[in-house]
Amino acid sequence: MKIGFATTDGIHVDEHFGRAGMFAIYEMTPDSYSFSELRKFADGIDQAVVATRGMRLEHEEKVQDKADKLADCKIICLTEIGAPSAARLVKKGIMPIKVNSIVTIQESLERLLETVRTSPPPWLRKVLNQ
Repeated sequence: MKIGFATTDGIHVDEHFGRAGMFAIYEMTPDSYSFSELRKFADGIDQAVVATRGMRLEHEEKVQDKADKLADCKIICLTEIGAPSAARLVKKGIMPIKVNSIVTIQESLERLLETVRTSPPPWLRKVLNQ
């Protein structure tokens, strides 16, 4: 399964879903993980999303476009996400996971791998069996 990490530097999970100009994509199996690619939406902050806040239709279109381009991921790790964006991801079969503080992508992957190996929650078990 593919996992996306909202990141500013490709090393840390340190960005809000809408603001994220880049997502580090990793492939995970029950035994390991490997880097796949960096998906860039913008250099730095994704101004296309940020600049349309308060412009309901335009903003929704920009967020939907981002969600569509991440549709092959089953999990997106991030620092923050608004409720409408989270619902949009879940509707696409993507589970948004918020980190409590900035952590490295590697640390997040290790924790997730340990969860996969020991006691995955039902939603994750279902994804792994697909």
